[in-house]
Amino acid sequence: MKIYQHWQGVAQASQGASVAMGNFDGVHRGHRHVIDHAAAHGPLGVVTFEPHPRSYFAPDAPPFRLMNAEARANRLAKLGVQTLFELPFDETLASLSPDAFVSDVLAQGLGVSHVTVGADFCFGKGRAGSAADLQRLCAQHGITVHLADLIQADGVDISSTRIREALSQGDMDTARTMLGHWHRIEGEVIHGEKRGRQLGYPTANMDVSGLHLPRMGVYAVFADVLTGPQKGQYLGAANLGTRPMFGENRPNLETFLFDFTGDLYGQHLSIAFVSWLRGEEKFDGLEALITQMDADCTTARHILTTAR
Repeated sequence: MKIYQHWQGVAQASQGASVAMGNFDGVHRGHRHVIDHAAAHGPLGVVTFEPHPRSYFAPDAPPFRLMNAEARANRLAKLGVQTLFELPFDETLASLSPDAFVSDVLAQGLGVSHVTVGADFCFGKGRAGSAADLQRLCAQHGITVHLADLIQADGVDISSTRIREALSQGDMDTARTMLGHWHRIEGEVIHGEKRGRQLGYPTANMDVSGLHLPRMGVYAVFADVLTGPQKGQYLGAANLGTRPMFGENRPNLETFLFDFTGDLYGQHLSIAFVSWLRGEEKFDGLEALITQMDADCTTARHILTTAR
């Protein structure tokens, strides 16, 4: 998949794409509906924005993103997207009128042939442009537009907001139904305090800043090692939280991979949250903590062997 992080001077070979356009946070089933329609009209591209416009306009708001840009790109590549236009959402882009966005970005910059968006799509300065405006303006440049209907799961519209609600409750099954895949956190393995190694449970630590986090606690997970000599999928148990046993307060994700030996520092992992097992606890000593970790891993292994 070719990734552009600008909209000016796009190579001729990447123009003429049929694009799905939106933020695609989570790349859920509703997003896939939009992408699938775009795929039927030419070489498949996606137009999205980085940072998310909501982050640009409210940088101090609580984290809300379901996935970072790397995870989104990985998910889109799996869906067969050939070209990803990851447009920088800055003052220049935010100030464009709907007319200028269509003419300068979509027509002249990216040279798209077709656009598919959700029926509730808004664009341009102050979100002044509606999906109907997009159809009208694109027609002036010979670009066709399709408005995709919202889709539902169990009678409820699928949205990133509802997925966040399910994750906050630790309801991984509902989140998976709406996403169409397990919720994942992806990123580089960083150095931690190495306490897990001392307890007999070496863990891979990952930064989770900037993300809307699932319910704090211990999870049964699938851990995909994306880079390095030991690439592959492993079963595991992960703790998402602030580690009250050790008096810390910054959220962290640490994952113990079953049946794995080796060094993962600097490698990229994708952690799929399959089932919430329990909340965080403060134990009366390390022996009680290790006993509970043994039980957690036994439970997680049983859940994961039947969840494939």
